[in-house]
Amino acid sequence: VQLMESGGGLVQAGGSLRLSCAASGSIFSDNTMGWYRQAPGKQRELVADMTSRGSTNYADSVKGRFTISRENAKNSVHLQMTNLKPEDTGVYYCRLGQTLATIERQVPLDFWGQGTQVTVSS
Repeated sequence: VQLMESGGGLVQAGGSLRLSCAASGSIFSDNTMGWYRQAPGKQRELVADMTSRGSTNYADSVKGRFTISRENAKNSVHLQMTNLKPEDTGVYYCRLGQTLATIERQVPLDFWGQGTQVTVSS
């Protein structure tokens, strides 16, 4: 599985950006796609994710400002970011999670994009 991200950039505080991620390869119909971010000197954290059935999960810090959406037919996920703040600065990574079911057990599989830089100036 390969993930290709696009849409990062430099924006002033209060501005908006839209991130997109397209997945290709062996993608199962039941999966979760989402966005994580990593600020300098900090651990990678969940921003938002969405299952293929439509359930969403947001970090408290982005609720009301960011919206995640998916196009299952295109294996893509988008993140609309509004009212951006300097603390939103970081490298944003796309993630796809799915489970390989074998006779003996279920194996979680995680795939990551290379990341796209988002910089919000004050």
